[in-house]
Amino acid sequence: MEAYAYYLYYLAKLWTKPLPEVYDPEDVADYFTCRPHVVALRLLEVFSAFASAAIRIRTSGVKKFYMSSMDKSIGGDVAQYGFGVVLKETMLNLGPTFIKVGQSLSTRPDIIGSEISKALSELHDQIPPFPRTLAMEIIEDELGFPVETYFSHLSEEPVAAASFGQVYRGCTVEGINVAVKVQRPNLRHVVVRDIYILRLGLGLLQKIAKRKSDLRLYADELGKGLVGELDYTLEAANASEFMKAHAPFPFIRAPKVYQHLSRKRVLTMEWMAGESPRDLIDMSTTVSVGDGSDYSKRRQSDARRRLLDLVNKGVEASLIQLLETGLLHADPHPGNLRYTSTGEIGFLDFGLLCRMQKKHQFAMLASIVHIVNGDWSLLVQALTDMDVVRPGTNIRRVTMDLEDALGEVEFKDGIPDVKFSKVLGKIWSIALKYHFRMPPYYTLVLRSLASLEVPNLRRKERETWTKTRRAAGCDRHRRKRRSLEEEEEEEEEEEKKAKKRKIEDRSYVVVVVVAADRSYCCLSDEKKEP
Repeated sequence: MEAYAYYLYYLAKLWTKPLPEVYDPEDVADYFTCRPHVVALRLLEVFSAFASAAIRIRTSGVKKFYMSSMDKSIGGDVAQYGFGVVLKETMLNLGPTFIKVGQSLSTRPDIIGSEISKALSELHDQIPPFPRTLAMEIIEDELGFPVETYFSHLSEEPVAAASFGQVYRGCTVEGINVAVKVQRPNLRHVVVRDIYILRLGLGLLQKIAKRKSDLRLYADELGKGLVGELDYTLEAANASEFMKAHAPFPFIRAPKVYQHLSRKRVLTMEWMAGESPRDLIDMSTTVSVGDGSDYSKRRQSDARRRLLDLVNKGVEASLIQLLETGLLHADPHPGNLRYTSTGEIGFLDFGLLCRMQKKHQFAMLASIVHIVNGDWSLLVQALTDMDVVRPGTNIRRVTMDLEDALGEVEFKDGIPDVKFSKVLGKIWSIALKYHFRMPPYYTLVLRSLASLEVPNLRRKERETWTKTRRAAGCDRHRRKRRSLEEEEEEEEEEEKKAKKRKIEDRSYVVVVVVAADRSYCCLSDEKKEP
């Protein structure tokens, strides 16, 4: 009887144990082991959602099913875009954790393809909000007083809805314009449950694939990051740390945090007005049919100028974070960037920051220099110094694979023409082949540089008009194409002039190389030359 009593006491203790505040794989496993019905129901829901998506694609045919999307001038492979739309809708239905995964995938066109990435990028803008009454209740519960005690006004509808929360524009009783971020209800349980299921799936996959490395560690890293984002006091501290570290650089801006109005599930920050990169791209490429006025052309030209300035400052900000402060914004997608009226680049959402040690900063600098110079053997050596390449790896074979994948670096007007999105994809494929250990900052830096590469907007615009003209056979489109070609010629002339000033304008490649000339010498062996 004593043994039964002790066993029942042990079970009761496990069943009453709360969900851990900090992600720990063992504690999470103990929590959900006592609640198998919760896991089983969620597994059934996830399986049903993806099975339904597969049936939709299989039975109706993606191309036919999404033929209505053609009027949106979506270029590229319609079938791939349609698959991406189905995947996006499935992740929206499955909730915050899957939305977060989809948002991360949308920044990796090198892995999933440009059309699927384009469809998933809509997850940044199309997340449904939760009711305002629930948001006000959460604010009152966290702050301990009615909303009117601290805020004279809060918008009726959220100005933005994200996977983990939504933002209201408001005004404090002191008359300060603020952004109030409110976490979705019951979010911690949902996120930890999904991470636990992902961990189970990766463990099963590891056994089936007979891999030596523990795939569950990827779920653990994701779990630590996502659960950390659920504590807004940590995000407030991250924002303050980022602002303080980058205060010497006037073009980098982070919103001020109001600590007395921030808690674990509520974050109040300074309202940052500005344009997102997506807004600027739309303004610089969208042309109203039949509108060839000087005002429209000036507006479009001004949008292109602001977009180019945003890209230049964004790349420089990434290099400052990498080379000087060692504090990197961990999620630099377009939704988290703003271009202010004063020409500053504003960063939003500090749920995750990547902190680099000095030795990693120098090693990362060395690897970027070797990428720019096309020196793959020294790149592999730098990766080895960063403990990316595992001991026992065939260094010569890795070097040959990198050289075959990336080839020689092309030069334009004496400046290396490096596409970091291409480099990231190739390095990632080789990393998977040789089981590299990829530090978070390594993929982060390359991804941030890749996300700031300017696409050939004029070429995309011209292709769109060409397709429209063929479909409609309209003189108006022919006139518009001629107008675009004339503008393209003018821009080519401007680009030629700009290239002559590229060194003075601190092109990001030149910044890296110049920094390398100053810093890399102290890292190299005495026998090596930088």
